[in-house]
Amino acid sequence: MGLLVLLNSHKGSEDIARLADDLDLEIDEILPAVEYAEVLQLLKVGDGRATLTDIGKRFLASTIRDRKVLLREQLSRTTLFRTLLRALDKAPDRHLSDEELGSIVSLAQTPLEDAVQNIVNWGRYAELFRYDSDEHRLTAIRHPPAKAGGGSRPPPPNSPSQPKDSTTTGKGTHSNSETEIRAAPLAALAT
Repeated sequence: MGLLVLLNSHKGSEDIARLADDLDLEIDEILPAVEYAEVLQLLKVGDGRATLTDIGKRFLASTIRDRKVLLREQLSRTTLFRTLLRALDKAPDRHLSDEELGSIVSLAQTPLEDAVQNIVNWGRYAELFRYDSDEHRLTAIRHPPAKAGGGSRPPPPNSPSQPKDSTTTGKGTHSNSETEIRAAPLAALAT
């Protein structure tokens, strides 16, 4: 999201190398975030220049709840997340273990551990699913259809029908609202 905010501060369009410079990063360090934002249709890239799309502008202008709804919609359009959500729907009790998630993602051309961690982070942020680090499993979250003029409201955390939501990263356990979402090289997975 920081990339989109920075791009917006450049009037919605800027050379990718300049954005990397502004973030004090090398160009190859910013490209995965740019590629994934492009896959999610939040920006478009042409001739080395990134430009916010209408969806990206709407994302930035939205409330946190509406950003989650919009991101959930965009993620649900990608092959990877559609496949993952279908697997969750078909799984007993709508759960997938780490191994089952790994087998779904193993077809990707990115390091498996990084891909799985980023899928978990993006999907949790968008409230597509919860991850229980104690049980090492994903659990699907059902959402009522979005109402006109506002996003859907997810079930309350830790409700009886939802398992606790935590991810252990070696730096402690973070709740869904505390998790920092990092863009990752999932573009190959998401198209």
